[in-house]
Amino acid sequence: MAGVITASEPSWIAPFTGLSPRCFGKLVTVLRREGADAVREGRPWSLPLEDRALLVAAYWRTNLTMRQLAPLFGVSKSAADRIIAHLGPMLALQPRKRFAKDTVLIVDGTLVPTRDHTIAAQSKNYRYSTNHQVVIDADTCLVVVVGRPLAGNRNDCKAWEESGAKAAAGKTLTIADGGYPGTGLVMPHRRRKGEELADWKRDHNKSHKQVRARVEHVFARMKTWKILRDCRLKGDGVHHAMLGIARMHNLALAG
Repeated sequence: MAGVITASEPSWIAPFTGLSPRCFGKLVTVLRREGADAVREGRPWSLPLEDRALLVAAYWRTNLTMRQLAPLFGVSKSAADRIIAHLGPMLALQPRKRFAKDTVLIVDGTLVPTRDHTIAAQSKNYRYSTNHQVVIDADTCLVVVVGRPLAGNRNDCKAWEESGAKAAAGKTLTIADGGYPGTGLVMPHRRRKGEELADWKRDHNKSHKQVRARVEHVFARMKTWKILRDCRLKGDGVHHAMLGIARMHNLALAG
C-alpha cells in the first residue's frame, strides 16, 4: 500500500511539523544519533526514520485517528500506533538544567482536554483535562521546562511544585500571574479591599502583564497542534505529546 505523505517530498514537512526541511533534517539526524533508528529484534520498520518522525508530527498536528492517519503513510493502523509509541518519547524536549544569572523565566499552567480519566479531572473548562506547567525563557520565548501532567482541577500554586517545574527552575527569577500565592514567584501587586494601588504598583503591574503575555503567545502557538485540544492518548502519551510539541515549537522559533 503506497502512502500519500512522505518526507522525501519537502512540501509535506512544513505543514505537519512547522519546521523548514533543513531544521527537520537536523532533527532527524539528532534522533538517529540518539538511537531512534537502531536495529532491533523482530520485523524492521516499514518506514524510514524521516517518514516515522513525520507520521508522529502529523498525528500531533492533526489529531486524526489511526484508521485515518495510517493510509496516508501507507502502513497499517497498528503499525502507526507502534511508531507513535516508540518515537513519541524520543522527540521529547529535554529540560534545561542550567540558567544564566540574568535569566528571567515565566511560568503558567495550561489545560489539555484528556480522555484518559485516570490522569485527568473535571476542571474550570468543564471537561476532563490535565494541568501542564510550562516554563519559558522571557527573553527568547523558548520553552525550557514542561512539568509532569496533573489532574486539571489542581491549583497552579500546587501544580508548580508537584509537577517538578519548581525543582527544574531552581532559584532562577520566575514571574507568574496571580494564581501562584505563597510560592515566592514574582506576581502582580494585589489591591486590598477599600484601597487603591499606588501609581508605581500600577506601572509595575502593567509591565508585568506585558512580559507575562509572552507565555500566552507560546500556548497559542503550541495549541495549533490539535492533539492539545482533545488528547485521546493514554498514560504518559499526553506528556510525551506536550514535550514533543514544545521541542518542535523551539526548533521552529530558533530557526
